[in-house]
Amino acid sequence: MEAIKSSKLREIKDTVSDAAEIMQQIGNPGVLESLNKVKDTAKAVNEIIRGLSTSEMVKNIENFRLISENMNETSAKMENTVTQLRETGFMYETSELVKSAKEKINSFSIDDDPNNINGQDLRDMSIASKEMMLSIKDLVNEISLTMAYSKKSATINNVKDTIKEVSDVYAVAKEM
Repeated sequence: MEAIKSSKLREIKDTVSDAAEIMQQIGNPGVLESLNKVKDTAKAVNEIIRGLSTSEMVKNIENFRLISENMNETSAKMENTVTQLRETGFMYETSELVKSAKEKINSFSIDDDPNNINGQDLRDMSIASKEMMLSIKDLVNEISLTMAYSKKSATINNVKDTIKEVSDVYAVAKEM
């Protein structure tokens, strides 16, 4: 029994000695500075957590999540629309129409060369341009309908401005 008491006393003595050494280390200026930095960091983290826990911040975070989801859905729909436009050949036909119109415009000349533009060519080009503008307007309307379900944002306002500009171009082309 005496051996057990002696063993217990030695454990207590070692523990007290270790505790005294730890206390001595805590008094070291470098350790105190580190502990103060940890304390300051913990305070900052607590303030951030309190700030993030407010109802306004929770609502803002939820709104960001919804906006992100809407943008992902819009992106997927835009990709689908572009794919469909490629499959229908709309983009290729529009490109060819633009090339043809450019060639016709470049062929204006004063002399009576039969390869130059005449009144009927101008009329055909005007009609083709109007049809192209109508197609572009329909495309923009389809894209804006795709994006209509998302919340008002800078992107939506940019699309509206683009639609207005295309409508203005269409109006000018219609007057030709």
